[in-house]
Amino acid sequence: MVKLAPLLSPERARLLLQVHDELVLEMTPEAWEQLQITIPEVMTTAVPLSVPLVVEIYAAANWLEAN
Repeated sequence: MVKLAPLLSPERARLLLQVHDELVLEMTPEAWEQLQITIPEVMTTAVPLSVPLVVEIYAAANWLEAN
């Protein structure tokens, strides 16, 4: 999450909520087009691990629709 913060800016995207292992972000559709590839890359390479880290990313109007 720390390495993800520099990608987010108030006009593009912001972190609304962290619930256990889920991050809820709010962003414009234009930011989604750019960040939907970048966010999983940043999160999976944040620290070297001996096992793969799976990151799933979804877009929805609200958290209920995303789950």
